[in-house]
Amino acid sequence: MAKLWAGRFQKETDRTVNDFNSSVMFDSRMYEEDITGSMAHAAMLGKQGIISMEDAEAIRTGLTGLLAEIREGRIRFTPEEYEDIHMANEQLLTERIGDSGKRLHTARSRNDQVALDMRLYVRKEIGEIRRLALAFMEELCILAEQHMETVMPGYTHLQRAQPITLAHHLMAYANMLRRDVARLENCREGLDELPLGSGALAGTTYPIDREFVAEQLGFSRVMDNSLDGVSDRDYCIELCSCLSILMMHLSRLSEEVILWCSWEFQFIELDDAYSTGSSIMPQKKNPDVCELIRGKTGRVYGDLQGLLTFMKGLPLAYNKDMQEDKEAVFDAIDTVKHCLEVFAPMLATMTVHPENMERAARKGFLNATDCADYLTKRGLPFRDAYKAVGSLVHVCMEQGHTLDTLPLEEYKKICPVFEEDVYQAIDLMTCVKERKSLGGPAPEEVKRQLAKIQNFLREKEEMK
Repeated sequence: MAKLWAGRFQKETDRTVNDFNSSVMFDSRMYEEDITGSMAHAAMLGKQGIISMEDAEAIRTGLTGLLAEIREGRIRFTPEEYEDIHMANEQLLTERIGDSGKRLHTARSRNDQVALDMRLYVRKEIGEIRRLALAFMEELCILAEQHMETVMPGYTHLQRAQPITLAHHLMAYANMLRRDVARLENCREGLDELPLGSGALAGTTYPIDREFVAEQLGFSRVMDNSLDGVSDRDYCIELCSCLSILMMHLSRLSEEVILWCSWEFQFIELDDAYSTGSSIMPQKKNPDVCELIRGKTGRVYGDLQGLLTFMKGLPLAYNKDMQEDKEAVFDAIDTVKHCLEVFAPMLATMTVHPENMERAARKGFLNATDCADYLTKRGLPFRDAYKAVGSLVHVCMEQGHTLDTLPLEEYKKICPVFEEDVYQAIDLMTCVKERKSLGGPAPEEVKRQLAKIQNFLREKEEMK
């Protein structure tokens, strides 16, 4: 098919160049955004008298029909026929309505057209990712409510450190997701500018009304500089940065789930529907979903790095390098959506083993800090208390005891301040319940944290 820009050229484009240059195989997913933007542009051209109202109406009707045909799968986009989705839609429109279709591109360029389409597409997808992230937070809250008093080890350096609850652990991830949602919303607010009207780079001599188009398409403002309008991809980079951080959070939780369902931990068991087996070892139940999420995190990082790399040396305004933004952004969006879609039900269906969590907490001297606090509350300087409890741990390890089972006479050999009430002070549930400081693992404090997240979710639900 003849190129719409073919007037300057006397030769057909080489087939390999045509295939190399074409983007329709991946940018065709923006067909709806392209048609929606064209409808608003045509309405503005008619309102301003740049084209007749008859032509504007013919374009609107033609684009409405074209949109229906594409949705119904009656049109296929191939690089042999079309260069990109923007030229494809214009060619298809012109085939259907004739010369009126040729007037659609008045006062715009593919440069500001693609800039518009990407903003419309990214804005829509941010809304969908935000919805999935909020649904994931909801699952974390449901699970946390069920495990307010499920004691487990808290770790530093992957060594058992202090007792917490599963609810407290899950609320840490809920707060990470809350920040992810806020970042996505900030990104969406930042891209809420209309680039259409920037032309190729220097605007247009036609009396266009950019504010009218912005209102039609739901943008709160227009971009203030035409060079910036066609060359800006900050929002793509910002989105991939937001998604990289979100994936990092999912990857960290995936790593913990992988550990927790191993035989070494046995804190949880994944549902059969979210596990796989081995082709040779019949006993295996593998956490492939989590491993894939962990791996796909690097993929999203790569998308971000690719965007930063190809944008870093581009002079103003548009350069063909910028065509590479689409595959990176599309891949990052698809990857994050798939990960969120599968992670939430995997958590909802997993089985928690509280007895194994508590057993691990009892074996790791997680109440050692509380034992030291017991002495400081009775007047011993903390450093002396720290040393005394360190000696107690050594005795326990020599005799095969835990601090809970070590006889009181052994305590008194180390420090005579100890009394029978030390056992109540170092009980794991006591250790957890006494950690009432803001942000701590005490059930009453975790309930406050949970309520705050639930209020956040309700506010976001009301904002829909």
